[in-house]
Amino acid sequence: MAFEGLTERLQNAISKLKRKGKISESDVKEVMREIRLALLEADVNFKVVKDFVKKVRVRAVGVEVLESLTPAQQIVKIVNEELVKVMGEKESPLNKAPKIPTIIMMVGLQGAGKTTTAGKLALKLKNEQKARPILIAADVYRPAAIDQLQILGQNIDVPVFSLGTDVNPVEIVRQGLAEAKEKKNDYIIIDTAGRLQIDEKLMDELHQIKELAQPNEILLTVDAMTGQNAVEVAEGFNSQLDVTGVVLTKLDGDTRGGAALSIRAITNKPIKFVGQGEKMTDLDVFYPERMASRILGMGDMLTLIEKAQRDFDQKKAEDMAEKMRENSFDFNDFLDQMEQVQKMGPMEDVIKMIPGMANNPALKNINVDPKDIERTKAIVYSMTLKEREDPELLNPSRRRRIAAGSGRPVQEVNRMIKQFKQMRDMMRKMSNGNFSGMEGLLGDGVSGKLAKMSMNRMVRKNKKRKLQRLRKRKK
Repeated sequence: MAFEGLTERLQNAISKLKRKGKISESDVKEVMREIRLALLEADVNFKVVKDFVKKVRVRAVGVEVLESLTPAQQIVKIVNEELVKVMGEKESPLNKAPKIPTIIMMVGLQGAGKTTTAGKLALKLKNEQKARPILIAADVYRPAAIDQLQILGQNIDVPVFSLGTDVNPVEIVRQGLAEAKEKKNDYIIIDTAGRLQIDEKLMDELHQIKELAQPNEILLTVDAMTGQNAVEVAEGFNSQLDVTGVVLTKLDGDTRGGAALSIRAITNKPIKFVGQGEKMTDLDVFYPERMASRILGMGDMLTLIEKAQRDFDQKKAEDMAEKMRENSFDFNDFLDQMEQVQKMGPMEDVIKMIPGMANNPALKNINVDPKDIERTKAIVYSMTLKEREDPELLNPSRRRRIAAGSGRPVQEVNRMIKQFKQMRDMMRKMSNGNFSGMEGLLGDGVSGKLAKMSMNRMVRKNKKRKLQRLRKRKK
């Protein structure tokens, strides 16, 4: 996951201050040095690092920080605010045409994920805005680029306009625009050609397409794993085409994440979307404040909630919450829950979005093997229907039979049943607003307090919904 190294270094730097009741300017200077090294190691542009550290230092040596009772928390707050400013302060929505169609031109180097991103964006517009997008296949150079876009289009049920590889890309775009307007598609996404590096021929072709299409958006797709090169690519395309926004791909890979902190500051162009997975739904709006929170290990509750709303069956989620409150949650519900959680992505990434969990030592190196989930499912599938519905029936002889049926050791079956009961009890307490026993896990730091605040808000919302349901029943 991106930023793991940066998160750890920043937390280590700031944790040195937590042990002190008061801090001096020399303490701040030492922490600033650590933060500077952490950012440089994350491949953040040197000029951006220099400017960032200077702004944080000026604010951190102010009276309100040095004389504060919680200087470490004050500095976390300052670092968080400055990170948000570097990345653009607010999310930047797509530019939309006053009347249909809105034309989006995708540009970028080969291998950055431009074609896949075009498909992901089309699906996002279709699902979230009930739009009728069309994709134009204008990359006639990369082998199988058109085939790839057509397969993506079939998979997401979005039309793709193409004329093969023997027609000039500008002519393909001309005819594609005419067809889209005739069919009244409200979004036109043009997948242009890339190169291994920026060259004059590529730019000349892109200029011609830009002049013809007059796009409302020119989105530059950049591979976050290329670090400093991503910033150079962004500068090159922006100087030639005046791009309107950036899409960062592969932000879930083994990347130091410096591109996200550098591109906005260097090009003054907003990061509009981030790609964080291989599924076609893995394209998210870029929220600077949420990303800053994740970088500092403070979680990202809003994105987690949005993922849950998108991937969970709302009716099932409500039924499960009710069962937890009534203590009737069984292994059938457990299976449903596992399958729905799996849709949200790797468990370790989901856990790190929860405030207080990202910097918890016990979860620092958590890595949930998908095979472990399948083994757990195998154990549940080896139970009878009655056993799934009533876990209290699982005596030693039944457990031995389940172990034999699932091909797992009986100790593993015992452990899984124990964990299920512990989870069920904890979830029942949380659903009723009782967080006792979780204080140690969440901690007393900034992220722990944020976690408790988030949970309390969730409890209040649940109570409000419950009251609303009761009132409806009375009516």
